[in-house]
Amino acid sequence: MRGTLFPIRAVALIALVALAATAFFYLGQGSPWSAEERQRIASLSLGALPPLPPDPSNAVGDMPAAAALGKALFFDTRLSANGQVACATCHLPDKQFQDSKPLAQGIGTTTRRAMPIAGTAYSPWLFWDGRTDSQWAQALGPLESPVEHGSNRADIVATVAKHYAEAYADVFGVAPGDTSVDRAFSNVGKAIAAFERTIMPAASGFDRYADALAAGKPSNALSPAQIEGLRLFIGKASCINCHNGPLFTDNDFHNTGVASVPALPEDIGRMDGASKVRQDPFNCLGEFSDAAPAECAELAFMKTEGEELVRAFKTPSLRDVAGRAPYMHAGQIASLAEAVAHYNAAPAAPAGHSELRQLDLTAEEQANLIAFLESLTPTE
Repeated sequence: MRGTLFPIRAVALIALVALAATAFFYLGQGSPWSAEERQRIASLSLGALPPLPPDPSNAVGDMPAAAALGKALFFDTRLSANGQVACATCHLPDKQFQDSKPLAQGIGTTTRRAMPIAGTAYSPWLFWDGRTDSQWAQALGPLESPVEHGSNRADIVATVAKHYAEAYADVFGVAPGDTSVDRAFSNVGKAIAAFERTIMPAASGFDRYADALAAGKPSNALSPAQIEGLRLFIGKASCINCHNGPLFTDNDFHNTGVASVPALPEDIGRMDGASKVRQDPFNCLGEFSDAAPAECAELAFMKTEGEELVRAFKTPSLRDVAGRAPYMHAGQIASLAEAVAHYNAAPAAPAGHSELRQLDLTAEEQANLIAFLESLTPTE
């Protein structure tokens, strides 16, 4: 009898050990992540995000009074030609400060998708093509765009003088009418930027998992499929090459073979944006910047030519990406499944040279990668 029971007990023990090992794997403790993989995963956590550096071109960027004024301006429809469009019209707080439309809608229809704002204070370039080099310079463009706010700087300054004179003077030390229109207009952008600098992404299930893994603690924050998707993200699928750091973006520009939209004008992306940012009177080196020339290294040393800039668009953050369809600079891709399929297939670019290579992901691997991307949805 004793000889009969031993094999049964041994088999049961082996089964329990296997079950425990599987549980350990998916809880993150004892999982077969290499030291390099653990380092990569830790680098993606919001906990690894460094303190926000000051914007030397915006002297009021971290002033609470400027942020309060900027918030009021951000939601004020009076800063538009028809009194119906505010910054928040395309950048809705309950939609990650974007609008879920293929093309942004202001007074008219734009030619690109509205980008989310959270974390953009860390970026040296704004817009899909990087045609401005600060949040405050970016804020000024839509105000005078004929299809966005449809206004002009003189009317903007007059509106601010009428409704925000005291708050403006508290921040900038002068009344809106006591400087040139261009100076007052740039200050409007700086106040809006002070508010936008406070908009940061919230932690997700992935962050809980990454932090637990770094601390050597178990975590059930990710499902088995999401863990396998994470493995692909930092490995075989090479997503981390461009979507890296705590904000899941390298803040650079890439041609990824995204199709053009036949009804829209030709869009060459960064090639055009690099030229525009150099010519922008509100750039870091301009007279309305508060920065010293030595503090404008990004602008001074940026790449301005080369085939790689043709149809290269800014890498968007993947934070809360599952709630931000459609995707790409003109909403060409409707779903995460289609986006992953696009990168897996690596089609040729309509112009320039695509940086993609075929990934040969199986259907299961693509599903796991999507599951991981869904883990970047905030849980707070």
